[in-house]
Amino acid sequence: MNFILGTKIRMTQIFTDDARAIPVTEISVKPSTVLRVKTKETDGYESVVLAYGNKNKVSKSILGFLKNLGKFRYIKEFRTDGENIELKQGDKIGLNSFTEGEKVKVSSVSKGKGFQGVVKRHGFNGGPRTHGDKDQMRMGGSIGATEPRRVFKGRKMPGRMGSDMVSIKNLEIVKIDLENDLLYVMGAVSGGRNALVMITGNGNMKIYEDIKKQELAKENIAESTIEEPTVVESIDNSVEVPITTEEKSQEQEVPENKEVVQTEEVIENKETKQE
Repeated sequence: MNFILGTKIRMTQIFTDDARAIPVTEISVKPSTVLRVKTKETDGYESVVLAYGNKNKVSKSILGFLKNLGKFRYIKEFRTDGENIELKQGDKIGLNSFTEGEKVKVSSVSKGKGFQGVVKRHGFNGGPRTHGDKDQMRMGGSIGATEPRRVFKGRKMPGRMGSDMVSIKNLEIVKIDLENDLLYVMGAVSGGRNALVMITGNGNMKIYEDIKKQELAKENIAESTIEEPTVVESIDNSVEVPITTEEKSQEQEVPENKEVVQTEEVIENKETKQE
């Protein structure tokens, strides 16, 4: 079992190699921090509490619960009854637990539409549009029988619409962008832009590893490596002496035919004296 928190960005489309357009929802899935791991011994059930997003101001009561791990905007709990998940407080979970082509369950809060009538809320047809009906075209009509003299429970009537938790199962992951922490899911996901999204899959849980940090570490290691000094045998072939780069540069400056040049100068001086 694997799970993660994210925020909805937008709906877009991705073109495949055979020129097919696939409608997808783009979700920003940055690493989530594990705040607490609940067990049956301490809490009576098993779950993992995740924190996501950043917030400037947090109350002192919530700061105590966050255990100085940061200032987070969202805190959500995932049930893990019977699952073998090895996590501890402070661990981070990212997109590396998911794979392309995997089926996931996506849950989010739908858009709020306020107080609405039965035509928009439940899809009623309304009354007839003939003369004499006036303002009865979008009315719900009769709501109960005369005998019980009450309204039955569950009657479809006007009321608040939207702002409900909606879960969509078996959504396919089309693309995963680990470098930019983006997830592309086929189809639509309920909620507006920047809405909190909870994603649950059936893969194996892995601790998040930052790709950018790994690349920087590799570059630092490559820069810190020093070339091994070249070893040259001495005259008596008994001892090996390492030669540094400074000594190499000094040897290159000294010309090989130094003695020959000096002898030529001496000969020239003798000839001038004889004259």
